[in-house]
Amino acid sequence: MRLVGEDTFAAFGLPGTPGTDEFWAAARTPASIPDGDGWVTLFLWRGPDAALIDFESWSEPVPLARFGETDCWYAEVPMPARLRVTYRFRVGEEAYADPLNPAGAGGDRSIAGTPDAPAQPHWPAVGADGVLPLPRTRIRWASERLGGRRTVRVHPAGGGGPVVLLLDGDDWLYLHPAITAFDSAVAGGEMPPVTLLFLPAKDREAEFACRPELWEAVRDELLPLVAESGVRADLDRLVVAGQSLGGLSAVYAALEFPELVSRVACQSGSFWWTSDAMGTADPLGGPVGGAIAARLREGADLSGLRVAFDVGEHETRMLPHCEAVEAVAERAGAAVRVSRSASGHDRVGWRHALLRDVAWALGSG
Repeated sequence: MRLVGEDTFAAFGLPGTPGTDEFWAAARTPASIPDGDGWVTLFLWRGPDAALIDFESWSEPVPLARFGETDCWYAEVPMPARLRVTYRFRVGEEAYADPLNPAGAGGDRSIAGTPDAPAQPHWPAVGADGVLPLPRTRIRWASERLGGRRTVRVHPAGGGGPVVLLLDGDDWLYLHPAITAFDSAVAGGEMPPVTLLFLPAKDREAEFACRPELWEAVRDELLPLVAESGVRADLDRLVVAGQSLGGLSAVYAALEFPELVSRVACQSGSFWWTSDAMGTADPLGGPVGGAIAARLREGADLSGLRVAFDVGEHETRMLPHCEAVEAVAERAGAAVRVSRSASGHDRVGWRHALLRDVAWALGSG
């Protein structure tokens, strides 16, 4: 982190003396300027107490410095080329979205992107106080296999069609406006009408591990409820979309339940996973490709699978694990698409890949 003085605030397009009414009236951050092969990005916080920037996965927290005795706190953060990242400000034990940034993700998160980060068409900027649309159809699911109750929401984008099962569904409902984005992509002709199924997780580490219970429950309990919901849903053309542990689970389902899952959109799959990795000091330090690559090397036939893999280009330690699974999946006969997003391990970086790869999995992109 580099700290800036008053005479350099103007380089970021901010007039006046920091802390004055003129300054705050014009302040819109984060703001970036070129720096070698990357960028320097200015973040501002207004308040009486010290704050730090809490980034999602890409960086350690960055403390802000106070400008003199004013209410202006600032940090100049070096960023690599092509980065989009979620962040929030922490003041003591409280977390806040950036009030100077119109792009939010939920009530206490904001989104920053370097000027060269690729556009994400169909995903609108939603402020921290924005209310995202919710599907009208709700399924109350009391699962015997998984235990407990959960609410699964169903949305027919463009009138409905093939089912797109979104793992970690609450994130796509309450943090990122997936309904709006899919509706826009369908309306723009970039994918056929689909029926979105937002599946919330209760215990991610247990449910998304390489175990059959979740997918038995989806097959035997949830999908019959969807069929009875009254929403148009083509269950014979199911796409499973998952990120991180959800991506691991989606590919596991394609291996072990091929009659159920033959189309997958996987972003930053946790392919470092083995049955004992979670209990180690360095979960990502085990066998490259983890349990999924080992299973594929046993001779699985994936000729009926269509799978799109995406991972953040700044996820340095994830890349070898993902590359190993991508390679062995293709050798096993799967139709494979590989891409890299301008992000770290961050849902905001996966948003465009989600739309594009679901469309590709359905054979329309």
